[in-house]
Amino acid sequence: MPDGGLARWLASVAPARARGELGIALVSDGHIRRLNQTYRGKNAPTDVLSFATEPEPVTAGRAPRVLGDIVIARGVAGRQAADMRHSLRTELRVLALHGLLHLLGYDHDSPDDKGRMARVEARLRRKGGLRQGLIARARR
Repeated sequence: MPDGGLARWLASVAPARARGELGIALVSDGHIRRLNQTYRGKNAPTDVLSFATEPEPVTAGRAPRVLGDIVIARGVAGRQAADMRHSLRTELRVLALHGLLHLLGYDHDSPDDKGRMARVEARLRRKGGLRQGLIARARR
């Protein structure tokens, strides 16, 4: 399934420190449920998962660093898009941005975060033309 420009959009809003390579996989709800069970111990589909690689030093003459992978459930994304009354394309952007921030080490569930991830998400989603991010939506 083509990403509809998702990778290009994500690159345009990503902070400078996010430069490198990452993978984006759009998968079935069943597939993401299995990943969620394996890696988080939750036997239910979720909307987005991030799998960060170990940080590599960036040096001249080396290939770009690999940030990791973002996995998005197509079915969950479609249902959330309908619930939010926006397009699937918009929902995929919301989820990809959220996943990218996790790849960069942000964790809204950590007590040490103190709203930092939400602030960065808000700044980047505004840059990318999104009305609301995943964290703000979850708080409603």
